[in-house]
Amino acid sequence: MQFKMLGRSGLAVSELCLGTMTFGNTTSESDSIRMIHQFREQGGNFLDTANVYVSGRSEEIVGQAIKECRSEVVLATKVRMNTANHPNGAGVSRKHIMQSVEESLARLNTDYIDLYQVHVWDHLTPIEETLRALDDLVTSGKVRYIGCSNFFAWQLMKSLACSDANRYVRFISIQPQYSLVSREMDREMMSLCLEEKVGVIPWAPLGGGFLTGRYTKEEPTTGRLTSKVGESSWALRGTERNFAILDAVHTAARELNKTPAQVALAWLLQRDGITSPIFGASTLEQFNDNMGAVGWTMPKEIWDLLDEASALPPEYPNRFIAKFARPYSSN
Repeated sequence: MQFKMLGRSGLAVSELCLGTMTFGNTTSESDSIRMIHQFREQGGNFLDTANVYVSGRSEEIVGQAIKECRSEVVLATKVRMNTANHPNGAGVSRKHIMQSVEESLARLNTDYIDLYQVHVWDHLTPIEETLRALDDLVTSGKVRYIGCSNFFAWQLMKSLACSDANRYVRFISIQPQYSLVSREMDREMMSLCLEEKVGVIPWAPLGGGFLTGRYTKEEPTTGRLTSKVGESSWALRGTERNFAILDAVHTAARELNKTPAQVALAWLLQRDGITSPIFGASTLEQFNDNMGAVGWTMPKEIWDLLDEASALPPEYPNRFIAKFARPYSSN
């Protein structure tokens, strides 16, 4: 397992991050703990959870699994979603942040969080209030670094500008949906993150399971992709374009003697700007398959074919820039 620095920080994280959203739900407690231990044995140090995953049970299991090795683990969790049935039970106001961090610390059985992330933008709370509260948590030692998730590019840039103007701590990372079948971040976010040195830790790097190769064009009756709403709905995943991308993944997998999941993850691992894809696994079999994405390099010609097959169609202003704003020639 290789390590990368997260954003412009000095925090070293493993090239894969173990996501724990299913821990305590579709993944049993015993298998969840085994996965964390095996992940660490294979060199991984980066774990991601959230205070709302399985109503907090995910945090409890993670805390139990790392209690003997806390200092060796980079622990990430999140705040924003509804955790109580009252007006201040959601969002990223100072009140909800301060309440939520104490609850997460208790469930995780630790006195600090390495990476505390805003789960989604809060339109009701000024970003200045949010960042000041997060800055106070870093000053107090309860949080080491801060990040965000599911932001628009303008929201991230506004946050960074606010931090710089007020000398608050900066977001060092963003956690967006990003995969061969979800490349919307290429429009603006990826170039912003490269420019501002913000680490990108994608969720759903296998498209909610679509890129594992288990699915055909027939609508599934079991699994995550049976959802009728949300990012893992079959209406979003089971498109002709996505199946064309999946065909390219299958072709690459056969040529490389790898599984489709390993190919899809390896493509991300070699993409400029990506720090650490967050993979989840409901079973130990899936965990072992995903871990096979590290330790080898995809040939450039195959990487390029996958990149071309999954690229977004040309859009303004990129079309305009490519045609009329080419760099000046030195000749």
